[in-house]
Amino acid sequence: MTRVRVAVDIGATPRQVWDSIEDVASHIEWMEDAVAIRFRSAQRKGVGTVFDCDTKVGPIRLVDRMEITEWSPRRAMGIRHVGLVTGTGRLLLRRRLRGGTRFTWDERLHFPWWMGGPVGGLVGRPVMQWIWRRSLRNLKRRVEARR
Repeated sequence: MTRVRVAVDIGATPRQVWDSIEDVASHIEWMEDAVAIRFRSAQRKGVGTVFDCDTKVGPIRLVDRMEITEWSPRRAMGIRHVGLVTGTGRLLLRRRLRGGTRFTWDERLHFPWWMGGPVGGLVGRPVMQWIWRRSLRNLKRRVEARR
């Protein structure tokens, strides 16, 4: 298992941040590695929503099938990866004492043997952290611009 965790402080309330992430289809607008999202379930938000996310990291392209497993408005969104890469992820929002929101993206992923398994995860971890930090900066700009 490979764990990737990144966080950013956003100058907005948890409600304002949630308003920017609850539309899962809009994640391609701020996630650096997300190219397209296609819903596989009739619902588009909440627990039980299933979607495919086309991802691209350098020359590597894959379809990541995900299911939303937790939906706590203004607090957390949990997902389960059920495609080629498996595991769990969580987007966590916490109000900061000095104002704003601490947004944390935490993933625990298992890579298939042809992607190097645990060794591939270890090698890929710094790349994913770099990409996801850029994604969080994109989200921060997006949310703060809407305030």
